[in-house]
Amino acid sequence: MKIITLLNEKGGVGKTTVATHIAAGLAIRGNRVILVDADPQGHATIAFGLNKEPGFYDLIVRNAQFQDVLRPVPPEKFNVPDEAKSTKGQLLVVPSNIETRSIAGNISDAFTVLKRFTQLRSAIDFVIFDTSPTPSLLHSSIYMATDGIIYPTKCEAWSFDGLRESFHHKDQFSPIRQQYNLRDIQVLGIVPTMYRGKTLEHQDNLRRLRETFGNLVWKPLPVRTIWAEVASARRTVFSLAPGTATEADAWNLIDQLEAQMYEQS
Repeated sequence: MKIITLLNEKGGVGKTTVATHIAAGLAIRGNRVILVDADPQGHATIAFGLNKEPGFYDLIVRNAQFQDVLRPVPPEKFNVPDEAKSTKGQLLVVPSNIETRSIAGNISDAFTVLKRFTQLRSAIDFVIFDTSPTPSLLHSSIYMATDGIIYPTKCEAWSFDGLRESFHHKDQFSPIRQQYNLRDIQVLGIVPTMYRGKTLEHQDNLRRLRETFGNLVWKPLPVRTIWAEVASARRTVFSLAPGTATEADAWNLIDQLEAQMYEQS
């Protein structure tokens, strides 16, 4: 089982869009995937037409059983309609609501998230965490559980500041993880989102990203209206817009993730 976390300590950079499409794409390719909505806004939950509820809070604070909080996503919500019935993988969501905000004040063990999800290692292929931009003890617990991080970012100054803060906090946990014989967290990629390739600012900032992080910078996700339509429809681009350039952009996310995991394995 691989635990992957979407992080950036700046809101509005596309974490949920990237998280939901990575989770869906991995499920379409035959994996058993859990998407954990760790953001009190619950947008990863409603992205698939599910109701906001305290699933993550119940799991971490109330010690609920996984079968009581996991919500299956119907394949037609995330896969190509003609192929939905033959989907080999499975996508499950641990939902969130405003109670998620209270998790940090109700846990004292930084290993809480790791202990819970270790129980699934023989049953699940991937766990994807969609996180809040506000750091907390909950983030600390997720840092201790995660194997790899993906950083979505706009090619703009404020997003870069959130990226720097996120890297700083990741590095703070390296010696702590070493004390407990846990491997260093892998940086799987930096995803430039909402990219406007015709603007000099975005061109220049993308160049700076690549100069700093090299091959860790993935192909940008361009600004496209279909992303807003997908959010309104509570589906994915795989389901709503097969054959479009936006779907190709989404599949590129999966390809780059799989390539990066292969390189770092």
